[in-house]
Amino acid sequence: MANGGLQMLGFILAFIGWIGIVISTAMPQWKISSYAGDNIVTAQAIYQGLWMTCVIQSTGQMQCKVYDSLLKLAGHLQATRALMVASILLGLIATCVAVIGMKCMKCMEDDEVKKMKMAVLGGIMFLVSGFAALVATSWYGNTVAREFFDIYTPVNTRYEFGQALFVGWAAASLVLLGGAFLCCSCPRRETSYPPTRPYPKSAPSGGKDYV
Repeated sequence: MANGGLQMLGFILAFIGWIGIVISTAMPQWKISSYAGDNIVTAQAIYQGLWMTCVIQSTGQMQCKVYDSLLKLAGHLQATRALMVASILLGLIATCVAVIGMKCMKCMEDDEVKKMKMAVLGGIMFLVSGFAALVATSWYGNTVAREFFDIYTPVNTRYEFGQALFVGWAAASLVLLGGAFLCCSCPRRETSYPPTRPYPKSAPSGGKDYV
């Protein structure tokens, strides 16, 4: 029962984290315009994401524009896109595999060993998915930080971390934690010895029956 509870906890954490990765990928607030300078106009805020850039006026009106060309995008942006999409797809497959291996499901209940291996395989796939999302968000965040502290970057074009990065970091951590729980939910095999078999009674010596 303890392994079943740990397995369920790991799946719930990993699934919630996977949903967070999907939300983070779709959010446009991967980096937001900075107000670090003295003469920065705060009448509008600029958000940039993986798929579009948005401008929010002080009145609350928001206008977004999808990136026109894929080949004109920066290399780190293309790599972040690829890693996040791969993380989402891998997390979706891991969800299906882990569901089959859950103890509360009826699938493959006749073969406990294979069912247990499916749960562990789902946990491993969740770990890879979370690691890909963590690399993508950390790489993007590192690029934003380097551009912010670069002395050649104009003050009015500097950006800071957006909400999507924090959502991505939290989601990747949940997926990694949930995947680790799924991998650790496998019960240890106990050493067992085959039962002793009774030896047949030996026939009396000489092979003759005496009355």
